[in-house]
Amino acid sequence: MARARWIVLWKDSVVKPVFYHCVSRVVDRKLVFGPDEKEKFRTFMRMQENFTGCRVVSYCLMCNHFHLLVEVPPAPAGGFTDEELLARLGAIYNEALVAEVAKELTEARRMVKDGLAEEAVVVARIHQRFTYRMHDLSEFMKTLMQRFTQWFNRTHQRTGNLWEEAFRSVIVEDGVAARTMAAYIDLNPVRAGMVKDPADYRWSSYGEAVGGGPKGNGKKARAGLVRALRAHMGGSADASQWTNDVSREYRKLLMAGAVGKLEAKVGRSGATEVKRKRKGMSAEEVEREQEQAEERLAGIPFGKMLRCRVRYFTDGAVIGSRTFVNEAFANARERFGPKRKDGARKMRGSGAAAAGLLWSMRDLTHEVSPL
Repeated sequence: MARARWIVLWKDSVVKPVFYHCVSRVVDRKLVFGPDEKEKFRTFMRMQENFTGCRVVSYCLMCNHFHLLVEVPPAPAGGFTDEELLARLGAIYNEALVAEVAKELTEARRMVKDGLAEEAVVVARIHQRFTYRMHDLSEFMKTLMQRFTQWFNRTHQRTGNLWEEAFRSVIVEDGVAARTMAAYIDLNPVRAGMVKDPADYRWSSYGEAVGGGPKGNGKKARAGLVRALRAHMGGSADASQWTNDVSREYRKLLMAGAVGKLEAKVGRSGATEVKRKRKGMSAEEVEREQEQAEERLAGIPFGKMLRCRVRYFTDGAVIGSRTFVNEAFANARERFGPKRKDGARKMRGSGAAAAGLLWSMRDLTHEVSPL
C-alpha cells in the first residue's frame, strides 16, 4: 500500500514558502526520453505553471525520469478577476474554449447586474470549474504527467501507463535545504556522466538559465533559481535578480559537486583505488584540477555529498532544519506511534555531509553509493 503523501499544513500561508521535490520514473525504467520528448515535457511543464500558479524553481529532465522542485504559492486571498481567470485558461486551452467561458462570464455578470441571480452562485460556479485545479501540487503533477503521457502514447503509437508510480514528493524548507536541493537536481546529468559542467545540459533549470530555453531567454529558469536561493530572504521569483552575486553563488555550489567527480573502487587486494572518470586526462592533470577546485571551493561543505545519490532527498518525507522537521512532525503526530518523541532524524551515509545542518523526517539506514 502506498504511503499517504506529506502535505504541509501551512500550504496557504503567505509567510512560509512551500517547496516540494517531486520525482517520477518511466515504467520499467526504460530510456525513452530523447531531445524531442524532453522539450515537449518542458513545454507542458511551463503551460501548467502558467495555468495553476505553481512554480518550478529547479528541474532536470533525464532519459527515464524527472526531478522538479515545485513551489506552491497560496491562491489570491480575494480570488481571481474574470480577466485573470481567462488569462490562466489561455495557458492550456484553445481560443475557442476561452471565448466560450468569457461569454458565460459576461452573461453571468449581466444576470447579477439585473438582479436575476446572485454573484456567489452563477459567477463563482464558473470560476470553480477551473480554480480547484490551481495552486495545488497534486493537480499540477497529475495534469502534467497525464498530458505528457497522452502526447507520448500518441506520438509513439503505444497505450497504457508511462510512469511506474504517480510521483514521490519531499517537503523542502526554504534557505539551505532549498538551495541544496536545487543544486542536487541540476547536478543529475553530471552524476550520470552525461556532462562535466551542468551548464552544458539544456534540459535543466541551470542549463536553461545560462543558455536560454526554447525561446532563447531563460527568464523562467532564472526566476525560479532566484526564488530557490533567496526565498528565505523574501526574494521573489524575479529573473532580473539573477545578478553576478546570485549566479556566482549558485555556480560555486554546483561546481563543488561537479568538478573532479571521482569514484572509489575496491581492488582485488582489498585496497581502495581511485578510478579517474575524466577520459583523456593524465593522473597529474586530474590531481591538479582537483586541488584547484578544492582551493576555490573551500567554503562549500556539500560538494562530495552532491556527487552522490542521496536517498534522503527523494525518500526523506521532509528535509530542512531540525526545527522545521519537528514542526512538520508535530502537525502530523497521528502518523507515528506513541514511542516516537520527535521527527528530526540525522542524515547519515551519503547525506552525512549535511548532518547537523539538514535533517530528515525518515531515518534511512541503507547506504547509497556514488553514481
